[in-house]
Amino acid sequence: MNSFSQWFWLLIWWFLFVVYLMILFQIIGDLFRDHKLSGWWKAVWIIFLVVAPFLTALIYLIARGRGMAERQVKAVADAQASTDAYVRSVAGTSKSPADHIADAKALLDSGAISQAEYDQLKAKALAA
Repeated sequence: MNSFSQWFWLLIWWFLFVVYLMILFQIIGDLFRDHKLSGWWKAVWIIFLVVAPFLTALIYLIARGRGMAERQVKAVADAQASTDAYVRSVAGTSKSPADHIADAKALLDSGAISQAEYDQLKAKALAA
């Protein structure tokens, strides 16, 4: 019969194992994200990660941690820029405030809107 302490330690070990896997996948992802590192050095790091995983992961984080963080920040910024560009392309062309005011003026001249509505649209366009 299992006691609570055995269950608790099993939970702790599983947690540490999952954390280790997350770190390992971050390191492997960083290796392939780094375009300055040659393929041979990437292979050496991968071999050492297989042969002595804990020590190699620790050495990698100490030796290349700063560059790893910089590459991660760049990857996130690139993904954000890509997402923003996609949203802009799907949303259609954005108009400048002058375009919005010109459209509102055309509506005012045609009689579709009143002067008060034109002033409201103009203020909204200038605020954006």
